[in-house]
Amino acid sequence: MELLDLRILTQTIGDLDEEKVIDLLDDFIADNPSELEVREAVTACQNGMALVGSLFEKGEYFVADLIFAGELLTEAVNRLKPILSESETMVSGTIVLGTVYGDLHDIGKNIFKIMSEAAGFKVVDLGIDVDPEYFVKKVQECQPEIIGMSGVLTMSIDTMKSTITALRAAGVTAKIIVGGHPVTPEIGQLIGADGYTANAAEGVKICQQWMAGDQRWGLNELVG
Repeated sequence: MELLDLRILTQTIGDLDEEKVIDLLDDFIADNPSELEVREAVTACQNGMALVGSLFEKGEYFVADLIFAGELLTEAVNRLKPILSESETMVSGTIVLGTVYGDLHDIGKNIFKIMSEAAGFKVVDLGIDVDPEYFVKKVQECQPEIIGMSGVLTMSIDTMKSTITALRAAGVTAKIIVGGHPVTPEIGQLIGADGYTANAAEGVKICQQWMAGDQRWGLNELVG
């Protein structure tokens, strides 16, 4: 029995080679792997998605590649999940995500959702045009570790600020990350966010660092 080379699996995900990824996983599953080995394979798949994100940041991959990578990751993880016991969890944290009130753009939000789920997060997507009161309601229901807000219109900055104010007034202490065309690190700090992201891949990295206990990641590192 030949063991699955996790590095090859990671690289194959990074190469977006769907056929090879499925072949590798099917052979792996046929060998009756242990739950520990399956968890390691899931991590290797997620590392592949991180590789995709890095290539996107370098301009070698594009939005369509990110979307395809997310679909490939979902397919890969879904193949592995049945082997894990019901008590086994692969969720690294919960993110409540939405495009703020008055803004109907969702491409950036959707890419962030795909990449966050591929990284092991549970994402509660509130959709577009989400008013502050609904953000507060859903956050109180879901108790996420992280809240993500997206906006493309300039007016979205004011809505993000009012939403963050409403969340803090309601006693919400979760980390808040904002992103979208008009947002800068300085604006993020001004409106009370904990983190800012220029793209989905970078945003996921910040969320992962927060979940790992590194509270330094965020606006304090960008705004001196």
